[in-house]
Amino acid sequence: MASTTRPFIFALALLTIYTSLPLSLSQPTAEAPSPAADSCNGIFISYSYTAGRKIPPTDPTNQPYRFESVLTVLNNADVDLKSWKVFVGFQHHEYLASAENAVLADGTAYPGSVENGTVFAGFPQTDLKTAIKTAGDLNQMQVQVKLLGTQFGVAPPNVPMPANISLANDGFRCPKPSMQGKSVMEVCCVVDATVKTNITVDKEFLPRQNGDLSIMYDVIRTYGSSYVAQVTIANHNSLGRLDSWKLSWDWMAQEFINTMRGAYPSVVDSSDCIFGEQGQYWGDKDFAKVLSCEKRPTIIDLPLEMTNNTELGMIPYCCRNGTILPTTMDASKSKSSFQIEVYKMPPNINRSVIIPPQNWAINGSLNPDYKCGPPVRVSPSQFPDASGLPVNSTAVASWQVVCNITQAKGASPRCCVSYSAYFNESVIPCKTCACGCPSNTAQTCSTTAPAMLLPPDSLLVPFVNRSVKAKAWADLYHLPNPNPTPCGDNCGVSINWHLLSDYSKGWTARVTLFNWDETSFADWFAAVQLDNASLGFEKMYSFNATLVETDGVNKTVFMQGLEGLNYLVGEVDGKNPVKDPRVPGKQQSVISFTKKLTPGINVAGKDGFPTKVFFNGEECSLPDIIPSSAYRRSSAIWMFPVLLTLAVFMLMQQ
Repeated sequence: MASTTRPFIFALALLTIYTSLPLSLSQPTAEAPSPAADSCNGIFISYSYTAGRKIPPTDPTNQPYRFESVLTVLNNADVDLKSWKVFVGFQHHEYLASAENAVLADGTAYPGSVENGTVFAGFPQTDLKTAIKTAGDLNQMQVQVKLLGTQFGVAPPNVPMPANISLANDGFRCPKPSMQGKSVMEVCCVVDATVKTNITVDKEFLPRQNGDLSIMYDVIRTYGSSYVAQVTIANHNSLGRLDSWKLSWDWMAQEFINTMRGAYPSVVDSSDCIFGEQGQYWGDKDFAKVLSCEKRPTIIDLPLEMTNNTELGMIPYCCRNGTILPTTMDASKSKSSFQIEVYKMPPNINRSVIIPPQNWAINGSLNPDYKCGPPVRVSPSQFPDASGLPVNSTAVASWQVVCNITQAKGASPRCCVSYSAYFNESVIPCKTCACGCPSNTAQTCSTTAPAMLLPPDSLLVPFVNRSVKAKAWADLYHLPNPNPTPCGDNCGVSINWHLLSDYSKGWTARVTLFNWDETSFADWFAAVQLDNASLGFEKMYSFNATLVETDGVNKTVFMQGLEGLNYLVGEVDGKNPVKDPRVPGKQQSVISFTKKLTPGINVAGKDGFPTKVFFNGEECSLPDIIPSSAYRRSSAIWMFPVLLTLAVFMLMQQ
């Protein structure tokens, strides 16, 4: 009897063990694709709304609702899809709480608004292989992103579907998506034969991409429980720059920074490790020496004097006080680099398991805003060998993050421009609230009234001291005199472009920079775009200047201070602070043009005034109008450049 029951008991035991295994081990985790996917010989994408309900607070005009959806990306093509990205055109003011198996491609973290649509990027599964290579294994061919968030205004049984879904990778063409019922949207994207791309499908890695700024995350040494990475920030924009840069990212697997060289965390704190899982696993480690256990650390550059420090420096391109210049200014200062030692946590205690950080962001002071994409695996970087031999050492693994200059919605510039000319007595000042409106509600001024025309000497005093001059000027020349008066421009830096002369063979202008902030600018630069007059540029007399190419066109004059004079000081007190206004830092130069290469330009009309102006990479606010030549010229007009030059010269001597 016992012998006959043993096989039954043994089989029962095996069945019990099998059914007790995790689902991921006992059967495939990927769900079967939609039947429509069978007819797609490309990248099949579907968006399925699965659930939703009303959530507090009750608001009849803008009621929030929870939504749950699944975004599916399936590779039915004959080539691998590397670093997949999908656009979802959300249109109901969606606020995304979480997303499994994907991150936001613009570097922002969950939770966050996606009301204008967003691009998802794969993480941790960045690449989708083909059925040919995997024998139809959906776990390697397909990814499903479970979305949880809040939408506004679409009450059940209505379904809050996106306006569009499409593949965001280069080289693909997506038709208009189709609806399957009310809750499923599908599209099949195929390779676009008309698009030329530098992507070679048989290569293991994607090619490096171009952008305004690139960040390389190169793992140069790896151990079982830690690795060393070198981070290199490179500026590729001819007008971009960073001052006092701050770099941040999100660790995705409980990593922490043990040591650094060439840079440092803005906050040194290991408490999250001590009281977290890291402290339990690394029980014998002295966390007093650990630099950062933050999930999202912020990294800052070291000062110049730390360059040759044997403990914290000695890294090429490190320790520049956070300044990264454009290559047009100094190619040797267009990079910044540092090294970090990263400790890992289970289950990633393996020298071959390296998870790059996500959600990268970088910014500076009075610099352009950047949006960074996800890290993309690229071919390993090569470095000069430390031994000095004429060979290169190769990184273990490399990822590239590409960042581009963007203008955030609702963001204000941080510099502005005023216009003046030899043929008009009045100065057109910076626009009202050009760099934002005042936060001091006790100050009574109009945020909508146009800025008042000014007498020339008022450019040399702070805005708070201009009101009396502006009112008197308005009364004298019967100009608009609103009550309350317009608010100021609130800009830290302003630039005056004065049309100085216009004659048969050429013309000149005077550029004056004013720094109204207490922060000084070392190695400053400015740039002016002249759409119709740039080819006639000859030279500047007190600045170094050259014509540079932007967006493939030579329309921009790039200018910087002469060697030893490229320091724009901050605003300081007047000689007698009790009665004298504060004095801005200032630099000034004349710029000359010939008409030989630009016949027929209308200098006094509009061609003699810039269409774009930049300071330290930041695009400045321009006036909406230019000086009018309709007024009769008087002796006072001809005295304007003389008075302004004399006043600036006297102030610069203080």
